[in-house]
Amino acid sequence: MTSSIPVVDTRSAAGSALQAVLLDMDGTLVDTEGFWWEVEVAVFAELGHQLLEEYREVVVGGPMARSAAFLIQATGAKIALTELTVLLNTRFSQMIGRGVPLMPGARRLLAELAAHSVPTALVSASHREIIDRVLATLGPENFTLTVAGDEIERTKPHPDPYLLAAARLGVEPGRCAVVEDTMTGVTAAEAAGCRVVAVPSVAPIPAADGRTVVRSLEEVDLGFLHGLMTPPPADR
Repeated sequence: MTSSIPVVDTRSAAGSALQAVLLDMDGTLVDTEGFWWEVEVAVFAELGHQLLEEYREVVVGGPMARSAAFLIQATGAKIALTELTVLLNTRFSQMIGRGVPLMPGARRLLAELAAHSVPTALVSASHREIIDRVLATLGPENFTLTVAGDEIERTKPHPDPYLLAAARLGVEPGRCAVVEDTMTGVTAAEAAGCRVVAVPSVAPIPAADGRTVVRSLEEVDLGFLHGLMTPPPADR
């Protein structure tokens, strides 16, 4: 499925090495990774299966189809993938209907990006229905566009979501800063050629070339993101 998100004029970013900021949602801006796990545990308990804690690192940050397929295979649950996907999304949607907590520093970072007119995209593996519910908390006005996992044929860990976001914004992937909380998302962003800031939520993420790891969004501001685009000084 392709997105109908319009191309946005980003000439205001011209002249800056940083052209856009692309942000993951679950576990990065909103503290919902625990919600997903709670829903998965509850649903599989009703199916007569107990999820092992070790499964959590496998499913975190992944697209629903991949996570659900893994849990079916791991438990041997007698449920069709499409049925399970709908069930998990429905339960999660009901849970976040009561509101979602923001990660520390998220509100301040979004406000700073908006105040400086930095093109900003929300790029998530979650479905459109989930994203639209969470946007009520994040503020849709803080994003130039949003990309949902069910709007493209291949979502994270493939680079497609980030390539799509960059193309719709009219910017170069290599001049985009991406903020992610899982290796699944980091892999997608790096495959797209973006500069990555990792803020690990459930599982640790090692530092690597072109990747910066921080403990919290409270360490990330616009100056920090501009700094990602500055090449290190050459050795003398």
